[in-house]
Amino acid sequence: MAVGARPRDILAQFLVEAVTLSLAGGVFGLGLGTLAAQQLASSFGWPLLVEPEIAVLAIAFSAVVGIGFGLYPARKASRLDPIEALRYE
Repeated sequence: MAVGARPRDILAQFLVEAVTLSLAGGVFGLGLGTLAAQQLASSFGWPLLVEPEIAVLAIAFSAVVGIGFGLYPARKASRLDPIEALRYE
């Protein structure tokens, strides 16, 4: 806001950051879970089936969590006075 950003711009920046981080975590978790499942399935001789719909649902859920937990700090930051924000850094 001190350099001319509107509250909407700050809200968007925080939400994009939160969603990006949660999507990256979701993709990392999905990859790690799939790798662990493959290792277990091969060591015990179990068949493994990874449904693409479930993988997409898991990643979409992580994006929703990012929006959910990023919305409150984003709204708080977009309403903050620039002088007060700089005082605590």
